Amino acid sequence: MDAKYYYRSSGLFAIIGLLVACSNTPHVTGKVGLGTPISEGQIQKWNIDVGPSGAGLPVGSGSVAAGEILFQQVCANCHGDKGQGVLSNRLVGGGGLNTGSPVKTVGSYWPYATTIFDYIKRAMPHHSPQSLSDDQVYASTAYILYMNKIIDKNAVMDAKTLPLVKMPNRDGFIPIMR
Repeated sequence: MDAKYYYRSSGLFAIIGLLVACSNTPHVTGKVGLGTPISEGQIQKWNIDVGPSGAGLPVGSGSVAAGEILFQQVCANCHGDKGQGVLSNRLVGGGGLNTGSPVKTVGSYWPYATTIFDYIKRAMPHHSPQSLSDDQVYASTAYILYMNKIIDKNAVMDAKTLPLVKMPNRDGFIPIMR
């Protein structure tokens, strides 16, 4: 390769590099003017997360009996009348996780009962997420726990009782030390 070609190529790459570096500077100073400010009330509508300890659970309650009625009306089309799964995942059964091909269900895999409430509140029913009242979410959570033989038929779930439920796989995860 001759020196003339080498110097021209080097110079061309230097100019391209300089142009790229200069083009990364912002051309707009001040506000861009996109979007609208969000109110505290709007934030609260989406501030629905519930932690494993029960932090964030709302006021309300639900019984296994009320949950069974709701489940048959709203959930059974996708999850089956006994939670065995039809269009969506199984909610019951699964047994132990120490087999060659474990079935991960709410009863066999999930470590915290509060996570069931959190998921139902956020995402169910699939065709209309966040449409259930807090009492309905407590009731459906209670029924799912009952179907998995974790709570009694007479149990009522609320912000005090739900975090006390010990799931079968609560101690089945290995903590990551950071």
